[in-house]
Amino acid sequence: MSRRLALVIFPNFQLLDVAGPIAVFEIAERLRPGSYDLTVEAVESGQIPSSSGVCLAARPLSQGPLHTVMVSGGDGTRDVESLQGIVRWLRAVEVQRPTSVCSGAYLLAEAGLLDGRRATTHWSRTDDFARRYPRVKLDADRIFIRDGDVWTSAGITAGIDLALALVEDDLGVEVARMVAQALVVHQRRPGGQSQFSALIDLGGRTGRFGPLMDWARANLALPLTVEQLADQAAMSPRNFARAFVVETSTTPAKAVERLRLEAARAAVENGFDPIDRIAEAVGFGDPERMRRAFLRAFGLPPQALRRSARG
Repeated sequence: MSRRLALVIFPNFQLLDVAGPIAVFEIAERLRPGSYDLTVEAVESGQIPSSSGVCLAARPLSQGPLHTVMVSGGDGTRDVESLQGIVRWLRAVEVQRPTSVCSGAYLLAEAGLLDGRRATTHWSRTDDFARRYPRVKLDADRIFIRDGDVWTSAGITAGIDLALALVEDDLGVEVARMVAQALVVHQRRPGGQSQFSALIDLGGRTGRFGPLMDWARANLALPLTVEQLADQAAMSPRNFARAFVVETSTTPAKAVERLRLEAARAAVENGFDPIDRIAEAVGFGDPERMRRAFLRAFGLPPQALRRSARG
């Protein structure tokens, strides 16, 4: 029996929030015909403009019951009051699995579907989201989160990760893997992976710590303590630690671990050096420490990632 799946959009939605998951479910349907009955829906039918100006044709919101509802994010969610038609529908419709991509979490929260639940959203909206919806257990440092039957994801491309996880939940690991291969997604990111790696690479919201991150990336074998980083940034350790969290939404220690993980993963997947030598080169020192960090970030140990890359 096909799972009825509605992707909900509104004026100024983010196009990739919808197009990415559509591609995932389309390919899953090709592999397992009859798995999904997919529709794009809005309060009013017709051509709905995305924030890029590109429009998608939408049907009116379904009466239900629905297996899955996926609410898009985008600039339109900055005015939640204008989207109360969707909020009222979310409260009333019979749906087995409510989900959201990016700032679509605002609409789930506004409807009360996230009260008391863990959830995530785009990193740039987390401070505002936490103020608006204190009953939601916001976990900003996640690609996607499942709490019971409710799923939320971080920004934009994380919608693809979420959709792949939903396919895996519905149809199994093998189908999800084949969908990822068809999309030329190297490997589906686990939900626990940090969404702040790009922000760290940019040196924060304003780029203030960009040169510092470049220096740290070139010196991963050093201890890279807060004191070392603060000295390189010409700041006191206390002031540096506080400013860094404001800029990047993560601590200096977590940022350094992220840089080490990215360098170690590249070396593991693309090179032939022994794991213990890689651990030493990128500053983990102890290969067991690196293994634990890989499990937290990627859900797999280094050797498994190497085998997967070679396969």
